[in-house]
Amino acid sequence: MTDLHRHLRERLLAALDQLGTPAAEAEPMLRLDPPKNRQHGDVALGAFQLAKHRGEPPPKLAAALAERIAPDAVVESAEATGPFVNFRFRRDALAREVLTAIQSDSPPYGRAPRSGRVVCVDFSSPNIAKPFHIGHMRSTVIGNALCRIHRHVGDEVHGINHLGDWGMPFAKMMTAYMRFGDEAKLHESPMRYMFELYRRYGKAAENDPTLDEEAARRFKALESGEDNEERRMWQLLRDESLKAFQGPYSRLGVTFDHVTGESFFEDKMEAAMQRVAEASVLEESEGAEVVWLKEQGIKEPCILRKSDGTTLYHTRDLAAAFHREAQFHPDRILYVVGAEQKLHFAQLKGVLAKMREPIAGAIEHVPFGLVLSKGPDGKWEKFASRAGNAVFLDEILDEAVAKVRQIIDEKNPELEDKDAVAEQVGVSAIVFNDLKNSRIKDVKFDWDAMLNFEGETGPYVQYAVARLGSILRKVDRPVPASDRVDFALLADAENVLLTMMEFGNAVQRAAEQSEPSVITGHAIALAGEIHSYLVDHYVVGAEPAVQDARLVLVDAARRLLTTSLGLLGIPAPQRM
Repeated sequence: MTDLHRHLRERLLAALDQLGTPAAEAEPMLRLDPPKNRQHGDVALGAFQLAKHRGEPPPKLAAALAERIAPDAVVESAEATGPFVNFRFRRDALAREVLTAIQSDSPPYGRAPRSGRVVCVDFSSPNIAKPFHIGHMRSTVIGNALCRIHRHVGDEVHGINHLGDWGMPFAKMMTAYMRFGDEAKLHESPMRYMFELYRRYGKAAENDPTLDEEAARRFKALESGEDNEERRMWQLLRDESLKAFQGPYSRLGVTFDHVTGESFFEDKMEAAMQRVAEASVLEESEGAEVVWLKEQGIKEPCILRKSDGTTLYHTRDLAAAFHREAQFHPDRILYVVGAEQKLHFAQLKGVLAKMREPIAGAIEHVPFGLVLSKGPDGKWEKFASRAGNAVFLDEILDEAVAKVRQIIDEKNPELEDKDAVAEQVGVSAIVFNDLKNSRIKDVKFDWDAMLNFEGETGPYVQYAVARLGSILRKVDRPVPASDRVDFALLADAENVLLTMMEFGNAVQRAAEQSEPSVITGHAIALAGEIHSYLVDHYVVGAEPAVQDARLVLVDAARRLLTTSLGLLGIPAPQRM
């Protein structure tokens, strides 16, 4: 919340108190948002909830509030329009408050003080012994952005990589290696070799049913806890996978607070099962141990232990929820996992709710759509390589970087550190494209659109930062402190300033809704507004007082765009 908003809220609470609604009652219902049309004002209050509480029509309350908010040094006007009150701030006050706060890195532009909330973000979570492909990227970059956004609003965050290093998929990989593997080839190119082995297993299993039977036996041996061949094989393949995953994580700028994996809960699953049994919700079905959730509208039973005694994803996720509850006491646990796993998380939450476990309320599935590429027929379809198999992410990132390097050679061949800039812009173009639209939507992987320096893209926002930095370098003197600036000279920058003011609201919505696209949308809007402003408002060559004011504006835009990109996990090159 900006100081402008605080000032207005205090005046509104005082007005409501005069009208007979105490501030303590009104505070939770007082929400100030940008109006859909800026022509109506800078910020608006919808009187619906307050009017319902008071038992009167919203337009009547809106008119009464507008009448009591007289102009002052901050508020220029208050006007009732039906059930809304639209407010307009004085332009010098708007510029002073927004630019001073950005320059001093004060909230909401800088990180907020500790909120007292704890948020666990379960994201990325690739299966070991399988390639890190384009499909894994969505969970990885969305989860990384959510961790950064929640830290910005003051939350204590635990970013967790819950590796898929247990269960039947891994047992099949282990069986493939034991049947067909060569350790020298494994160390030479671990992920590609394991991928080829897994494909070989799949083809062989079509004609040899004993392979799946062997995989089931090996998983049971792995779950025995003994120091056996399966345990040693599991450790080898896990270690090789973790080393290989560091490549894409490093390039994407992703780190984790905890890398646990399903195997971490091996010795915790029995206690979890006992807890379920003690809650009297566990039943037997065809030799398996299950929890029925029909009363919650879920027809499929949640299977926690198969008839052969082995565990499943649900067992490990249940143990993980109990562990996170004990370790972190989270208010929210965000599972950044594809939309196709909707039933899985509904069952997990359902079991915990049926057990009357408080942690059930913290469970939130954060689903997302697919990555689509254009097929030979021009139709968008699930991303696949030319051979129709999984695509290694490092190959996609390499191609993006190569394409950006070519653009740099054509447009700015004298640029310093061309390779480093190409890496930053190329990788970021893919990340920004992923985060640009609502996460539940499918992402269209279109090279021309992603790498456009003039569209709603990562390179466009990065270029805005570089351009603003270039202006500051050309002036070649320090940006003045905000207390030395005549902010009335920035009355013509109201669109830039109002967009800046919306940043705090955007970050808050992104955190509440687990929606990084709110941040990308704000960054695109701010980049567009500052580009438009600078068309007719020069900094270099302006008279001193005007230049001082515009320097502060340009620097603030550069800072805020850099912050926005940082929240998305995207670097901001100083030169492009």
